[in-house]
Amino acid sequence: MGIGSAALLVSAGVASGLAGSIAGLASLFSYPALLAVGLPPVAANVTNTVALFSNTVGTAAGSRTELRGQRDRLLRLATIAALGGAVGAALLLGTPSSAFEAVVPWLIALGSVLILVRDPLRRLMASRPRPLAHTARPTLPVACAVLLVGLYGGYFGAASGVLMLAVLSLTATEPLPVTNAVKNIATGAANVTAAVAYAAVAPVNWPAAATLGLGALLGSRLGPPAVRRLPETPLRIAIALSGLGLAISLWH
Repeated sequence: MGIGSAALLVSAGVASGLAGSIAGLASLFSYPALLAVGLPPVAANVTNTVALFSNTVGTAAGSRTELRGQRDRLLRLATIAALGGAVGAALLLGTPSSAFEAVVPWLIALGSVLILVRDPLRRLMASRPRPLAHTARPTLPVACAVLLVGLYGGYFGAASGVLMLAVLSLTATEPLPVTNAVKNIATGAANVTAAVAYAAVAPVNWPAAATLGLGALLGSRLGPPAVRRLPETPLRIAIALSGLGLAISLWH
């Protein structure tokens, strides 16, 4: 790997860590960077999943304040999401690469649109009575939704954080930074499960994964404090538009 490619992956990793911890769109930066340095789509995806393990580590370290008192809830949600991640990894490994290449632009476009319409969705969900988060046990519909988001996260994962945030917002009333921190751990559980499977049997490019992961660790560590302090709307719109641009470019 050349110096230019390494610099690109570190920069993309920082952007991915920030975007993942703030908006749930880490793969919209990391995945195209891996394609840009020459990895084929499936190899880029599995390498991306392994590299973004560091994203979970960084967000957990940066969200200790928000995660205090959430242990039981995190264990329940992480277990369900991890099961979904394992199924998603198996699905990817059993899917022809041509099918994967065809579905990726649609997944990216869906995630980008969800980012753009997130605020109306939150207002809709805020109108419904919800229990306190730390006392709430996931109902069967919520558990199924978390399982499906985990499956998607294990398969590809772009915007899986957005989907998980929407699901968690339906279950309890709490400050956004807390829901965001819980979302990061739940999606991280799905990612870690898939990463273990990919590390064992998939064509992971380890130098690229390590370089990208280093940047993601830094970016994800900075993300949670940013959620507490910075207005997220401009960043969210920029990420969504970037995602739509990427989806369009992959369609051509």
